[in-house]
Amino acid sequence: MSRVLAVDLGTRRIGVALSDPGGTLASPLLTLPHRSLPRDVEEIAALCRAHAVGTVVVGWPREMRGGSGPAARHAEAFARALRRAVAVPVELWDERLSTAAAERALVGAGVRRARRRAVRDRVAASLILQAYLDARRSLGPAGAGHIH
Repeated sequence: MSRVLAVDLGTRRIGVALSDPGGTLASPLLTLPHRSLPRDVEEIAALCRAHAVGTVVVGWPREMRGGSGPAARHAEAFARALRRAVAVPVELWDERLSTAAAERALVGAGVRRARRRAVRDRVAASLILQAYLDARRSLGPAGAGHIH
């Protein structure tokens, strides 16, 4: 098994998380400022090369009813562009409410507001990644259900 990198796309920031080499545990990695699609894709592609990533998971913020709003369409476009830039699988993963869950976890841990803003996106990426890793481990790569 190889490392998996997860991306949580925001309008201002991109949260990035990375798994351990065994693909079991997700950890927040960093937060990048959103610049433009080509620059964002190149930064993620460079991280994939630097960390010997075997799979990339892009958070897919579907609407609560399952539809694709503007944020989901942006994630789909990002995943398409990233697939052209890296030689590893790029998968979309349903990430509804991951940012809200990250915020709750940080508040519960007593993290101050200014610090929460700085780390929320990478924590959200790690929650997306851990859900992906857990589903892949329990259901197998072909049966995770939310992978696209």
